[in-house]
Amino acid sequence: MEAVMMKRKNARAGVTLIEMLVVVTIIALFAAIVAPRLLQRGDQARVVAAKQQISNIKLALGQYKLDTGSFPTTEQGLAALRTAPTGVQQWHGPYLESEIGSDPWSHPYVYKFPGEHGDEPDIISYGQDGQPGGEGLSADIVSWK
Repeated sequence: MEAVMMKRKNARAGVTLIEMLVVVTIIALFAAIVAPRLLQRGDQARVVAAKQQISNIKLALGQYKLDTGSFPTTEQGLAALRTAPTGVQQWHGPYLESEIGSDPWSHPYVYKFPGEHGDEPDIISYGQDGQPGGEGLSADIVSWK
């Protein structure tokens, strides 16, 4: 009698193949639903980071203009915020603590002054594809919007 009871106990102690398949299926469904959302959040974070970097550059350019009387030319570029361009009086920089790196997609920011959208310089990140225009993650992130 005890031997039969032990067999029943041992039979219940294991996991059946069907139970294992159910668990694996649930995990796969969870991963299929959650993973794309997490990846999308990362892409959205890059857009936010590019907007913030452009905002920081605009603040530094404002300080540069207060000191020198003008924004750096397109030829001088954003490097003028870190090192004094030749012939510029009253440069009291550097205006940024670190070098201006690339945008979150590893493309350089585009700087134009005089800009095409008002009296301020144009600062552009071309987004994920690195090309002008585009939609979604490839849309341009610009300083005038």
